[in-house]
This record gives sequence, structure tokens and C-alpha cells, in this order.
Amino acid sequence: MPLSGKSLSSVGRRYRFWVYIMTTFHNTALYVGMTNNILRRVEEHREGKSEHTVKYQLKRLVYLEEFQYVDKAIVREKQLKHWKHEWKRELIEKSNPHWEDLTKTLIGFAE
Repeated sequence: MPLSGKSLSSVGRRYRFWVYIMTTFHNTALYVGMTNNILRRVEEHREGKSEHTVKYQLKRLVYLEEFQYVDKAIVREKQLKHWKHEWKRELIEKSNPHWEDLTKTLIGFAE
């Protein structure tokens, strides 16, 4: 009997998608993105594999939301990209008031 269109490899598997905000050393520029591998994506930003992150030196992960479904993550990413800079700063400060780099909290967790 078919499993309602799902492949056997995806049954019982938990997917993770991340909406995140990267910033500069001085917390001036902000970059909103979405990925299915947050550790790899942060590393790509730090290595300068994105024109935007090279230009602004966006190397610190300061905000993170996890989603199980990619469509929900995409909607949230688009929503945050349209927010004013001030609103993004307020969002970050609610969960990360000292603007700590959150990467160290992900090691062994986000893969």
C-alpha cells in the first residue's frame, strides 16, 4: 500500500530548515537567509562565498529560527527580508540581547 506519495527514505525522517540573521562585527549590517544546513551556510558566509557577505563582512550568526517544513521557512525568510532594520534589531534583542555569536551553540546540533 502506498504511503501517500512519500518515499520510503523520507518516512520518519525529521527535516530541519533554518531562517537566520548574520551581522558584522559592529552589528551594523544585517543579512537574512534560509538554509537546510546552518553550520555549512555560516561557514560559507565566513569564507566569503557570497558577494553580499564579502562586501559587508557578515560573519556573526545572531538570530536563528528552526522549521520542519521548507515552505514555512521560505515564508518567514521573505517576511523578515521585508522588515525594517529597526524591527530586525528588536527581534534579535528579544532572544539574544548581547548579540552573541550563536554558532558555538550549534556544534553537533544542527547537522
